Amino acid sequence: MKNTINAVLAAITIALSVNTTTATEVKTQILIADVQDSNSLQAVFDNYFALKDALIKSDAKTSSAKATTLLASIGAVKMDKLKNNEHNVWMKVMKKMTSDAKAISSNQDLKKQRETFKSLSKNTYELIKASGASQPVYYQYCPMADANWLSKEKAVKNPYYGSSMLTCGNVVETIK
Repeated sequence: MKNTINAVLAAITIALSVNTTTATEVKTQILIADVQDSNSLQAVFDNYFALKDALIKSDAKTSSAKATTLLASIGAVKMDKLKNNEHNVWMKVMKKMTSDAKAISSNQDLKKQRETFKSLSKNTYELIKASGASQPVYYQYCPMADANWLSKEKAVKNPYYGSSMLTCGNVVETIK
């Protein structure tokens, strides 16, 4: 009888500890999901910067792959989690950003990718202005391409001409 009671108590203890562990894991997963939801625009921005870096290197294949990742992050944005001003801008730019990311992802022509990147940069700029940046972001301009882009670095690295005119351009605005 004593062994049976001990076995039942051990089973209850194990069941309770499993439930506590499961509850802790569920809470952690919920917190991670909340952080991911609130940072869904950050994922869009990060993937935009990755695409820009691939264009700087004049790597059409990587640019295409980075645009595919950007497209996925655009699709993952939870509109109901956005602040009112972010939501308003998001509704204005989302379709064009999606279209631009698709065009870049499905194209291996670097010149066409860069031309489409102009529009993508314009819309990303509007979005990051509404959202605010977690760190300084530099809005840069190239007079030769007559186009802007966003960068995490103040030093100009031109995505429109790559190594042929890497430092062509200047910072026109710092977004904080």
